[in-house]
Amino acid sequence: MHRSTFAACLLFLLISAQSIETFGQQQPNFLWIMSEDNSKHYLKMFDDSGATTPNIEQMAAHGVTFDRAFSNAPVCSVARTTLITMVYAPRLGTQFHRRIKPATMPEDWKMFPTLLRKAGYYTTNNSKKDYNAIESPGAWDESSSNAHWQNRPEGTPFFHVQTYTDSHESSLHFDQAWADNPDNKTDPASVQLAPYHPDTPLFRLTYARYHDRIQVIDEKVGKLLQQLADDGLLDDTFVFYFGDHGGVLPRGKGYIYESGLHIPLVVRVPDKWKNRSPFPNGTRTTGFVEFVDFGPTVLQLANVQVPEYVDGKPFLGQGVTAHDVNSRTETFGYADRMDEKYDMCRSLRRGNWKYIRNYQAIYPDGLQNNYRYINLAWREWRQLNKAGKLNSTQAAFFNPKPAEQLFDLNADPHEINNLAGDSAHHEQLLEMRNALNARVKSLPDLSFFPESELVKNGFQNPIEFGKAHRTSIAKYVDVADLALLPFKEAQHRLETAIKSKDPVERYWAYTVCSIFGDQANSLFADAKLSAERDEDLLARLRAAEFLGITKVQDPVPVIREIVQSSESPVINLIALQTLVHFKDGPFDYDTTIDTESIDAIDDQLLRRIGYLDGLPEVEIRERMRAFTQRNRSKETNPRQR
Repeated sequence: MHRSTFAACLLFLLISAQSIETFGQQQPNFLWIMSEDNSKHYLKMFDDSGATTPNIEQMAAHGVTFDRAFSNAPVCSVARTTLITMVYAPRLGTQFHRRIKPATMPEDWKMFPTLLRKAGYYTTNNSKKDYNAIESPGAWDESSSNAHWQNRPEGTPFFHVQTYTDSHESSLHFDQAWADNPDNKTDPASVQLAPYHPDTPLFRLTYARYHDRIQVIDEKVGKLLQQLADDGLLDDTFVFYFGDHGGVLPRGKGYIYESGLHIPLVVRVPDKWKNRSPFPNGTRTTGFVEFVDFGPTVLQLANVQVPEYVDGKPFLGQGVTAHDVNSRTETFGYADRMDEKYDMCRSLRRGNWKYIRNYQAIYPDGLQNNYRYINLAWREWRQLNKAGKLNSTQAAFFNPKPAEQLFDLNADPHEINNLAGDSAHHEQLLEMRNALNARVKSLPDLSFFPESELVKNGFQNPIEFGKAHRTSIAKYVDVADLALLPFKEAQHRLETAIKSKDPVERYWAYTVCSIFGDQANSLFADAKLSAERDEDLLARLRAAEFLGITKVQDPVPVIREIVQSSESPVINLIALQTLVHFKDGPFDYDTTIDTESIDAIDDQLLRRIGYLDGLPEVEIRERMRAFTQRNRSKETNPRQR
């Protein structure tokens, strides 16, 4: 054979062999099993007070248990978008649950299943997406309730996501008739309640039912693994089991505490590919891993290049060492709007120290959120608070939050003893505060712009918007952090900020004034002028809110003017949150409003309107369905627009 011909044949064989390794059966498969809405606290293998899960425990015996695994967000859409994009949500503009407008990723950024498909994988999702970003073209071969690895072309490696809804918070939306005659298997007397929950029969029953739901999840995990084994694929497949964020008992889902972020994670490692895991079977690691890391880990295990733009890093795969994973000690969390309820919280955990920054500290955790309060335990908790029947730990949920919180999780795993004001831990506080401050500035964190501004100008290209406004965002962070100073030290800079030509700076300055309350009485006169005349509606709102919180002036007339003149449903949603705060809080304002006069409406705004109108939840949801159907009709029939 001629040398050139022989060389060409040899090159062809080498390329073919590499193609088989990359595109054929010689690549591992991946199965993600997600259970909705459950933190690590509800599985006994992670927490003594949890339910037994023998099938998941069996997975752990053949793999790795991650004792420090975290969702970056405590609610579905934000958490799942973080998973699929590998990017922190406040950087990408995907941090609001029940998006009003989806964010657009840069053209060369892809959701990671797209990268797997390009590498020859068959990608399927069954079936929840809930993304807050526009989906990358070609992310899934199939995403539906029928999607399954069994539908792939023969010999093709697969990545399959299976979500089980049995543990979703709706599973706790039982009515009083069921509560009076329950069929739960777990004995309510056997459950261990968190100290921030009142010890009542209803709370115990709610815990017991949720333990039952976790055991249903475990049964389904076992059946799916058996199906994988029956297909002869168990020894070719990395299986990840994890919760998509924290648990649904009150103060879990939606909140940035450990109960909202700390998830169970077990990875079953197949014998055939155990060389791609640095851990022996049966290992438990305390190294910190978070949702931005999950996509890069699958790519690394599949020998697919991890993009440079992602925020995460692999915790399994070639080149990853046990020492590297075990030495990771930090996770970043974020909580913004959840349905109609606005908040803005950021957290940083380092080892057993947890720091939380509440940028809108005036709003209690227990502020009305319609879907949460379908749960009878939520309602009972609020009723007991109004009746004065809670201790200070249990009642804290319904009080304004501290601007910052510091917890020693080793001594205080339930985060009820705030050490931020303890001089013995001042150095630790400053270290964590400065680290979080650097985080939000470096992202940069888009939530320092009101959501209405992002909907109007930011979501078309949020990454470029963030880059263009990096300096402004850093300035807003500094204004917001004036709330952490004694008022006398912050006063001059606040006086300057409320007179700024930048309306977002004024917005943040008056937010800080509300946190200071009566301490900021020297700024009452400026606030009155701003509430009356500021050309920016949200700066007006924050000024009026400050005056209302301090009971200097009735804020409701200003709020009525704002929602009746605004052309933005997002501005109206923010404004009505303030009205709900005054309705539910220790104030004496007439919060009725002519909701028929509000022109700019979306489905989330209908939740607030329904609550202010005193409508039952079933009627509110019917209004929302009708609104959604009308919008869909307009999209398909242009004549109706």
